[in-house]
Amino acid sequence: MEWKGRRQSDNIEDQRGAGPSMGGSNPFGRGSGGGFRIPMGGARRAGGGMSIGTIIFLVVIYFVLKMMGIDLLQVMGEGGQTSQPGFEQTETASRRSSAQEEETKAFMATVLAETEDTWSGIFKAAGETYEEPKMVLFSGSVKSACGFASAASGPFYCPGDHKLYLDMSFFDELANKFDAAGDFAQAYVVAHEVGHHVQNLTGILPRFNQQRQRMSEVEANQMSVRVELQADCYAGIWGKYTEQKGLLESGDLEEALNAATQIGDDTLQKRMQGYVVPESFNHGTSEQRRRWFKRGFDSGRLDACNTFQGDI
Repeated sequence: MEWKGRRQSDNIEDQRGAGPSMGGSNPFGRGSGGGFRIPMGGARRAGGGMSIGTIIFLVVIYFVLKMMGIDLLQVMGEGGQTSQPGFEQTETASRRSSAQEEETKAFMATVLAETEDTWSGIFKAAGETYEEPKMVLFSGSVKSACGFASAASGPFYCPGDHKLYLDMSFFDELANKFDAAGDFAQAYVVAHEVGHHVQNLTGILPRFNQQRQRMSEVEANQMSVRVELQADCYAGIWGKYTEQKGLLESGDLEEALNAATQIGDDTLQKRMQGYVVPESFNHGTSEQRRRWFKRGFDSGRLDACNTFQGDI
C-alpha cells in the first residue's frame, strides 16, 4: 500500500508501556547498573578488606603466572570486554525494534486517516456526520469502557467509548502464526474494527447487544457471525475507496483476502484443536469472511453489506 507521505490521524492514543507506576524510584538502588564493579576504597579490616599477607600472596601468584606466559591483566581486560559486543548487539536490536514499531504506528495512523476520509464522505453523502473513533495502542493489557483486556484477546472495538484497541504485536502473530503477512493485511484488521464503529454509529451494535440478552448461546453466535461479516464487508468498502485513490499495490488485495481466510472460525479451530464446532462460530468461516470482504470491495456500497437478510 502506498501510504508514506500521506496524512496521519490525530486520533491515536499511545498507551504502550503505561504499566503500574513505580513512583519514580529505582527499585535496584541509586546508581545501580547491574554490572560487576571493583571496589575502589582503601583496605578495611573490619569490613572484610584484604590483609597485607593476602596482597603479597596475590602478587606472587601474578608473577608466577607471568613467567608461565599468562598475563592476568590482559586476561581480565579481555574478559571485561567480552560483554561489550553483546551489549551493542542488544542495543542495536532494540533500536531496530523501536524503529519498526514507530513505522508501524505511523502506518496505523495513516490507515486510520484514510478510513476517516472514506467514512466521512459516505456519511456526508447520506446527510449525516461521521464521528471519528480513537485508536488506542497498548502493550500487554489495557483498560477500556468494556473492561480489562489482554493482548491475547486480539484487536477489538469498544462501543462504550468509541475506541479501537490494538497491541501491535498482534501483527507479528498474524504474520508468523497465521501466515497472513503484509501491510494491507494489517490495514484490513484496522478497517474491520472501524467497520464495527460504523455499526455502532448506525445503531446495529446497540440493537444486537440488546437482543443478545434474550438469545441462547447458539443464537447469539449466529447473530454475531452476521455482525462480523458486515464489518468485513465494510472493510471491503474502504478497500474499494483506497483502490480508487490509486494507493493499492500489486498483491494488496490478495493480502487482505488471505488474512480474512486465515482468521475464519473453521480455519482457526482446525489449527488449534484439529476439528471444527460450527455452532460455536462467532466470526464466520474463512469462505464467508473472504466473500463478504470481496463483496464490499467489488461494490463499494453499503446496501451490498446487508448480512441480516437471507443466507450468508
